Amino acid sequence: MSRLVVVSNRVAASKLSRPGSEGGLSVALRAALRQHGGIWFGWSGKVLERDYGQPSVAEVGKTTFATIDLTQRDYDDYYKGFANSTLWPLFHYRLDLAEFSQRTWKGYERVNAHFAHRLQPLLKDSDVIWVHDYHFTLLAEQLRNANCRQKMGFFLHIPWPALPVFTALPWHREIVKALCAYDLIGFQTDEDLECFQDYIRREIGGEVGENGVIRVFGRTLRAGAFPIGVDTETFAKMAEESETSNQVARLKKSLIGRDLIIGVDRLDYSKGLINRVEAFEHLLTAYPDNRGNVVFLQINPPSRADVADYVDIRREMEATAGRVNGAFAEYDWVPIRYLNKSFSRRVLAGFFRSSRIGLVTPLRDGMNLVAKEYVAAQPAKDPGVLVLSRFAGAARELDGALIVNPYDVEGVAERLQEALTMPLKERRERWRSMHRAIAVNDVTAWWADYLETLQHGKRIP
Repeated sequence: MSRLVVVSNRVAASKLSRPGSEGGLSVALRAALRQHGGIWFGWSGKVLERDYGQPSVAEVGKTTFATIDLTQRDYDDYYKGFANSTLWPLFHYRLDLAEFSQRTWKGYERVNAHFAHRLQPLLKDSDVIWVHDYHFTLLAEQLRNANCRQKMGFFLHIPWPALPVFTALPWHREIVKALCAYDLIGFQTDEDLECFQDYIRREIGGEVGENGVIRVFGRTLRAGAFPIGVDTETFAKMAEESETSNQVARLKKSLIGRDLIIGVDRLDYSKGLINRVEAFEHLLTAYPDNRGNVVFLQINPPSRADVADYVDIRREMEATAGRVNGAFAEYDWVPIRYLNKSFSRRVLAGFFRSSRIGLVTPLRDGMNLVAKEYVAAQPAKDPGVLVLSRFAGAARELDGALIVNPYDVEGVAERLQEALTMPLKERRERWRSMHRAIAVNDVTAWWADYLETLQHGKRIP
């Protein structure tokens, strides 16, 4: 394969992090770059008052890590503004939270153009360019305008909304036209792909053909579903090894034999956190035998703390968890342990393995790798139960999970009770089915399949 150029909003540290500290996507992209050689290009994470300089470059093996800084103006307009206050809520069906502003739209255009300008001198004609996520929907068009003719692919990690939701965006046509400058657009699920195809047909009058072919705006491109996976084998090994770690041992000791329900999510309104706590509250109300015998551990690493909506969800989450604890706690038992902090993936793997239930109930999610990691972490002899939202992309693959509607608080509580009382034989059967799926469709298969399709036109199922 040709040299690979990965573009994402944030770039992994150029020095290899301690094993278990990096996320699954970062590990996957490092692996792809190690195999093919190339560049990982994106934002440094730094916000400066002065204008941009040249990219900072670091060489590690066959990979070049190249990053640029943002000015405060561009951070406010592009990242905090259009990307995370317009596209993120809109794509997660939260029109009530989406902000529409000409200023932030212009900032989004400006930063996409600047990234293209800084990336172009680093490119070779034979490169294959793989752009990630909603921050850079315009990047290929900017590069094409600069006469770049390389193969370019785009992968959307979040959902693609239905036509009536997406067209609420004043710049919907501009974004789709720019996206069609890519050669291959990848989505997490068939549903996301169908929503995109629906827009092409009904809103633009384009043609959707076989094998993912789309003809629109005078271009021919392809679009397909490429569900992202996890590094199943590595995560399972981490979970097993971490069972004897100090933090996991402390958690087990503190439970005193109680069943553990665990949720791990970024602190984000798309994750259904308030609904989740209310469902656990209903479990304690409807099934009082669980009082004193079940603990719900909810871990929420902080996220986008300078965005007002995220400040609000943190306050609401703290208040709701506090209210439930105030109503049910005893001197020797607190029902909800709410931690607004981060843990390494290695420690989380051990926490997953120690829990009876993995509770993953987003209101909308592109895939949700926590669900897959929970399955990977479970011991085959005595696995826990995954309770999973129907609105997570992972629900289409993990058929052994108990699928729930997160808006139905009482229904989620009923499924939690079912999970707590599920016989070992059924737990094993459900886990085996899910483990087969995540073992075959792991993260390596994901990136290899996508890049093979982008470069060589592999047939899309």
